[in-house]
Amino acid sequence: MPDNLRTVCWILPHDLSIVGKARRMVNETLTAWMLQSLADDVVLVSGELLANAITHGEPLVRLSLWAGTDEFCVRVTDHGPGRPRPLSLGVEALHGRGLAIVEALADDFGVTPLPDRPGKTVWARWRVPSHSVRAAR
Repeated sequence: MPDNLRTVCWILPHDLSIVGKARRMVNETLTAWMLQSLADDVVLVSGELLANAITHGEPLVRLSLWAGTDEFCVRVTDHGPGRPRPLSLGVEALHGRGLAIVEALADDFGVTPLPDRPGKTVWARWRVPSHSVRAAR
């Protein structure tokens, strides 16, 4: 692993009640890594990805954060066979906007199938502002 890469990973219960706590853990990590400028977007996206994994996926669910010199990535892995897909929704829809939120807030996002078993990792990535990188050193 490169010296400038910071990571943290949590295996989480397959229970929607964990989403709030996970969002707080993500915020605390971003604060510790001096990446508060990304916190609002990353916390919201992390919660959306985690809620989707718990609602539509299967255990185990893993949430991981990766920070390099110039980018930050959140990844949520579950072992369900389905793949997330954007939905066309009307203005009255109460659910189903998670991927649209991720797409709007992250610089990039995608889905990577697990190579050796059912499941996938849904990830979102942001460019790290250069002043954050200098402050973290």
